[in-house]
Amino acid sequence: MKVLNFPLVKITISFVLGVMACYYLKPSLYLALGALAFCVTILFFLYFLVKDKKTLQTHFGVSTYLTSFFIGITTLLSHNDSQQKSHYTHCKKAFAKPQLITMTVREKLKSNDYNQRYIAIIKRIESNYYSGRIILNIQKDSTTNVLQIGNIIQIQTTTLHPHSFPKNPNQFDYGRYLIDKQIYAQIYSEKSAIKISKALQKDIWYYTSQLHSRIIHNLEKNHFSTPEMNVALALILGQRQEIASDIIQDYQFSGATHILSVSGLHVGFIMLFITFILKPIPNNRKGSLLKLIAIIGSLIVFAVVSGLSPSVLRSVVMFSFLAIGNHLRRNGNLYHTLLVSLFLILLFEPYFLFDVGFQLSYLALFFILWFQPLLKQFWKPKNKISDYIWNVLTVSIAAQIGTLPLCLYYFHQFPGLFFITNLVILPFLSFIMLVGIVVVLLAVINANPLFLITIFEKSIYCLNQIIHFIASFDFFVIRNIHFNLSYLIIFYILIFASILWLKQPTYTKLSMVLSTVIALQIAFIHTKKKIDQTEEIIVYNIKNKTLISKRNGHEITLFASDYFSKKESQDKILSSYLIENSTKVKAIHKIKNALFFKSSKIFIIDSSGIYKNNIHPDIVFLIQSPKINVARMLQDLHPKIIIADASNSYALQKYWKATCAKKNIPFHATVEKGYYKIE
Repeated sequence: MKVLNFPLVKITISFVLGVMACYYLKPSLYLALGALAFCVTILFFLYFLVKDKKTLQTHFGVSTYLTSFFIGITTLLSHNDSQQKSHYTHCKKAFAKPQLITMTVREKLKSNDYNQRYIAIIKRIESNYYSGRIILNIQKDSTTNVLQIGNIIQIQTTTLHPHSFPKNPNQFDYGRYLIDKQIYAQIYSEKSAIKISKALQKDIWYYTSQLHSRIIHNLEKNHFSTPEMNVALALILGQRQEIASDIIQDYQFSGATHILSVSGLHVGFIMLFITFILKPIPNNRKGSLLKLIAIIGSLIVFAVVSGLSPSVLRSVVMFSFLAIGNHLRRNGNLYHTLLVSLFLILLFEPYFLFDVGFQLSYLALFFILWFQPLLKQFWKPKNKISDYIWNVLTVSIAAQIGTLPLCLYYFHQFPGLFFITNLVILPFLSFIMLVGIVVVLLAVINANPLFLITIFEKSIYCLNQIIHFIASFDFFVIRNIHFNLSYLIIFYILIFASILWLKQPTYTKLSMVLSTVIALQIAFIHTKKKIDQTEEIIVYNIKNKTLISKRNGHEITLFASDYFSKKESQDKILSSYLIENSTKVKAIHKIKNALFFKSSKIFIIDSSGIYKNNIHPDIVFLIQSPKINVARMLQDLHPKIIIADASNSYALQKYWKATCAKKNIPFHATVEKGYYKIE
């Protein structure tokens, strides 16, 4: 790829590698700053020496990339809010006992079964000033929700709760996800404990929230159907908090989830729409500049109206740079324009790099620019309708191939009918977006004609029905696909090597493709061998239940205290473990008093509290709150470790822990430490 010869590409790659190194290695800020200062000094001297000695150009290039690498490290460290002295994570007493906490409500999140959820910005803890983003959970009750964006509130009767880590194997780490968004704790409160100030913090988020409320109110006044309106708000404004879960599932199964998140697809459509409107303006110097200003201005207005969400902001920045590249007549360097936008976004928000939406957006756009022109060359239909269908298909296939490995790695499923979905809904979506933008703009001033609202509502209803019909063929949705990191890396190498070979076939490139295929086969064999040889027992953390799995290669045997069906074994607690380890449930048994694993003897004491003195187990597992004298049991059985799961009462576990500490016997409570694994 000739694009790799462009210096900015190597600088951006070095910067990205620096951000990744910082994220996973977590170096100290002083060490990173010292290394950066050293690299900058070397770069400064080489800059003047390279003018006289051309032989030093290589050294200058290496020094530039190293400097970019350490800029990436220091950028991520400087954007870590917890590094600031005023951040609430440094107020240890707020995590220990209730404090008077003052905060501003910033953003409404999707509520769950128990709580209304918001993102808030802490202002003060007691009388001291602090800062930082936090999740605010307000218990649901029969009263009306009175909070709005911009409210300054005080809560007295709560502590800050740090994020918990996953308590069962291979579960999604929601705490890590929130930390990547610079949210380090949560608050739980009842409505009665919240005091709302009369003053409002009227910033841009307040005004966008008021704008959204006005749009929703005016649409409701015109009797816009609620299910369709929730989808409309997602399509146009990126507000998907109120969409029903069954509708979201339909979009997932049909491969159309991307249209519910305002991102590159929507921003790209707006850019094309504005470009079409401005087509009469001549492409001379002044006309091109006027078009550029109009496009960027429209994108900024759209970002503000949609609530300045991260997905919209990055898409607006990305397409703004594409518009600038087009204005500068640099259509041949779209890759460079894309890289400039990537570099600048990460320079200001480096944690975006670890956002799945960010990764998918850039990969999809890159493969559309790089691979779709090649796909179009395979067939050049003369009929306009055929040409349009082929164009839509090639765009969809290019984007899907580029994002497929990443989707399999994160979501472990593949919607087989994605190409049909995109072929059917993309022209329909263009019409909906056009009408929707007009309806939303007119809703701001409550000037929508009834016929336009009816057209928009019925269009979304038809869209939902089409999506539901495609999703009903759920046997085309391939689920529970085991896809690990080695597969991800090798698959992308294979995709890149194959496309490079298709673009310009050579023996060397074909050899690379075949070598990658062999590497992929080796990865499959290695993974299968590793799975076949794995034997382990896992004690799970499930509230009021006991569950143990005994694994032998691909097969899992479950031991449960209560009836546990195979359907239940596929729930969220077990499904992630089964998928990540490519295993399946072979059998389910009632839990026994004794289990044997390799050279270990595991004895289980249940609510009966009965045990024999002569068994001498390696591990004692306490379940269902047995009423026993733990000190005497330790003296009788001499175990190496005690395990207690979440079926036991908290008070008993606290007592057992203290007793084991006196006897110097390790105690593992799954409620506190998570699942326990025996290998």
